[in-house]
Amino acid sequence: MSDFPGVLRVGGLEVAVSVSERRRSVRLTVERDASVTAVVPPQVSKAELVKMVEAKRSWLYRKLAEKRDLGEAPPEKEYVSGEGFLYLGRSYRLRIVASGDVRLIRGRLELAKGGAAKDLVRWYRRVGEPWLRKRVQPWVSRMGAEMTGLRVRPLGYRWGSCSQDGQVNIHWATMQLPPTLIDYVLVHELAHLQRPDHGPEFWRIVERAMPGYEDYRQRLRSRGNELWLPEEGR
Repeated sequence: MSDFPGVLRVGGLEVAVSVSERRRSVRLTVERDASVTAVVPPQVSKAELVKMVEAKRSWLYRKLAEKRDLGEAPPEKEYVSGEGFLYLGRSYRLRIVASGDVRLIRGRLELAKGGAAKDLVRWYRRVGEPWLRKRVQPWVSRMGAEMTGLRVRPLGYRWGSCSQDGQVNIHWATMQLPPTLIDYVLVHELAHLQRPDHGPEFWRIVERAMPGYEDYRQRLRSRGNELWLPEEGR
């Protein structure tokens, strides 16, 4: 497995893979920060691990939900005037209008009559990418990270992910958080560009960029069940 990837993608799951000569079987773990890791013996092939992750997918998603990073029981929403939706930590009331794309105007989030979750998810993604690309730049400079791009997309029950080629992915639901907590998500993913695991060196990188990160990490966990995460947006 010398050519095995550091990150294995199976459907909506991303699994950080490491190889251990001491392992006789695969160990799949959902970490406290809701990342999924696999420690595998050298003889296990990529195809075998993919098959195992697929077989354990329901269990993994259940464990991820229990971490409450994005809400164990996301709040239900109605697409009617007056319903509240979070954006950058503030709640905005929905206004149902005759037609048009979703937009935030004069303190109201406008949704066309007959609109649904997919329209709002699309809006979060549309406004999220330019906002996040601008927001991440000072952190890229501070951390000396080699980021090649940033996308906003559904990521299951994870706030973010990154690839070996420097691509950072952020869950659209992150745009519901206050900016300071979004910063923590960004720092976390940029640190992964240098260290794919969650070992001591990884947390030292996070600490250097964001002293006192533990407070942000805890606040991120506690805010999880406030976020809206419809089935269509996972």
